[in-house]
Amino acid sequence: MNREQVLQIMKENKILPEAGFGQNFLCDEEIISSIIKAADIKPGDKVLEIGPGIGALTEPLSKMDLDLTCVEIDKRLVSYLRKAHPDLNVIDSDFLKLKNYEADKFDVVISNLPYYIMTDIMMKVFEEEVNARKIVYMVEEAALDRILCESGTKSYGPLAVVSELYGGIRIVTKVPGTCFVPQPRTTSTVICFSCYENRPDKALMEFIKKCFAQRRKTLSNNLKGCDKDKFKAWLTETGYEEGIRAEVLEPCDFRDLYKALK
Repeated sequence: MNREQVLQIMKENKILPEAGFGQNFLCDEEIISSIIKAADIKPGDKVLEIGPGIGALTEPLSKMDLDLTCVEIDKRLVSYLRKAHPDLNVIDSDFLKLKNYEADKFDVVISNLPYYIMTDIMMKVFEEEVNARKIVYMVEEAALDRILCESGTKSYGPLAVVSELYGGIRIVTKVPGTCFVPQPRTTSTVICFSCYENRPDKALMEFIKKCFAQRRKTLSNNLKGCDKDKFKAWLTETGYEEGIRAEVLEPCDFRDLYKALK
């Protein structure tokens, strides 16, 4: 879907981008192809697309040998997608509020993530799409610091830790603002997760969030109520000092500490 096609769809269907939903419609066929290639979709795969917009990715995906489900919050776009793709399963919902949608059936997840809800959507996907093999996101370039940062840095938190534990992350391509209608002032980046079999479950993710609950407090304070003897034994084994904060731990340390405290 190129710029002319996007503008024509918007005009014919009287669709104006909604700033409140962070809508910028992708209109670059090369980028679209890169995203689909990165998803490495196999015949018969069940694919979840979050926030399809006017269908820049939906259109080529709908022509492939796969089972596609789209979740869209904007009722105008839901109406358009159902009209343009009558055989497509389009769920009219805010993804963050969506329940009972057979989350564990999907093999691939694809989404262009608005910056303001990026973390919430990613954490929900990590918690629920437990059988996904590939996850492909488009994020604002500035948001990469919250995903790919190292321990001890200001941006390091639950999202970075869970991302590292969940799968190998690859940067697919940069996406300039000229690839969207309307054009944002920011550059975006497509990233791809190749998900590990031994990925963190919901309980471990909740534990990681608890460790960071109050960043200025020590890890032991955030974990009040845990077995103090087991915690001290883990500190001795790993060589960490008792007054450490969560931000100094490596991602694998959180999994090891969780197992030690269990």
